[in-house]
Amino acid sequence: MDDTQIESVPFEDLEDDNDSSDDNSSKSGKKSKLPLVTSTCAETPRETGFHESTRICLEQMREALLHHRWQEAAEYMACYTQMLEDPTNGRAQPCKELIWRISAEILHHHPNSKLDDYNNIYERMKHSGVKHYLMICLEHAFHLLLNGHIEDAKRQLSAAESWRYGKESAAQLQRTKLIQVYRSLLDYIIWCDKKFTHSSTEYSHSGGNQDTHNYFRQASVNLKEILKNPGVWDPFILSYVEMLEFYEDHEEALKVLNDYAYDSTFPPNPNAHVYLYQYLKRHDTPEKKLMKVLKTLHVLVPSHELMLEYSSLLLQSEKKTDTQKALEVILEMLDFACWRSNLDVWKSLKAIIQKLQSQEDWKDVVSGKMAARKDWWPVLHFTSFHASKDSEENPELMEVKASLMKILCPDLTLKYAAGQVTSGE
Repeated sequence: MDDTQIESVPFEDLEDDNDSSDDNSSKSGKKSKLPLVTSTCAETPRETGFHESTRICLEQMREALLHHRWQEAAEYMACYTQMLEDPTNGRAQPCKELIWRISAEILHHHPNSKLDDYNNIYERMKHSGVKHYLMICLEHAFHLLLNGHIEDAKRQLSAAESWRYGKESAAQLQRTKLIQVYRSLLDYIIWCDKKFTHSSTEYSHSGGNQDTHNYFRQASVNLKEILKNPGVWDPFILSYVEMLEFYEDHEEALKVLNDYAYDSTFPPNPNAHVYLYQYLKRHDTPEKKLMKVLKTLHVLVPSHELMLEYSSLLLQSEKKTDTQKALEVILEMLDFACWRSNLDVWKSLKAIIQKLQSQEDWKDVVSGKMAARKDWWPVLHFTSFHASKDSEENPELMEVKASLMKILCPDLTLKYAAGQVTSGE
């Protein structure tokens, strides 16, 4: 499981909690699909004076947070942390995550917060119990990294990597792998710094090169292992490939990218095909192989910017079917509003149609591709509003579109060039 997936899963699921709440039922007896909201400030039966004061403290802190009164919230938090000492079984544990999350939020927004404040709260929460230990370590490392303390962040992750408690659960194993791969990512960052330092000196020091290579070896172990776990691992894969490319291990780099893109156990990931295409293009791969990668990307994301390159490669082919495929690719790009005013895409469409016109059945080909579009394409591209906008902002675009209007929509009387359309459109 990658970090994005973990962030999107409720923390209770990650901690393997078995507690569940009964859903409210509607009058018809069906269970509501809406999540239940459990109040953290609700009064409970047989409430002691201590619990009453901490409940009121949490209510006031919540109000301060909602109105961004960070200093006031910090003062309430200083009192609320007494809950960590609550001797009542079952009460302290739910409050630990609450204190961790709210404290980090307050410190993030408080104008006078310092790195030491973050370190103190993270260390206190890590040692208040084992349930959230690994995730707190990971978040602590992120904060150190954002503040430029890379070595300190690595020490945090190295300590978490070797941490074990009781019988290792599946959730704990997943988090440990996440810790390991982020520690390797920090090794990659240090490797980048050392590589830059050595490359900027007048001569290469053998000891320095060995030191740099050691970081590569440390990073590559877990970055390579991550491919054994299906998920979206973009930054880790890119880091590993960059190092392999630097050491000219092109065979391994290509294998990693191919596995990442085409392993059926991984979720569909357009970025994986983009990375493979970019790598192949950097190394002067034949166009046939480039087109194969872009063909898969086209299925996943027909509006991707690389589809312009895909249509260009298809247009360069001498195959009749490739020219028709290029027309399909460009028309699908223009189905999306984000490309509606892109001059390069319209120019590409014009070039494709000009090449198609050398074929006897070109009109049938164009009409076939436009058959499903004729009811809504004029509204998307050829209204009086578009004519006015294009003539003002990009006259060249208007000229290209006007030259294609009758070819794409021969059965409609459009006056796009004059800034008008018929009432039926």
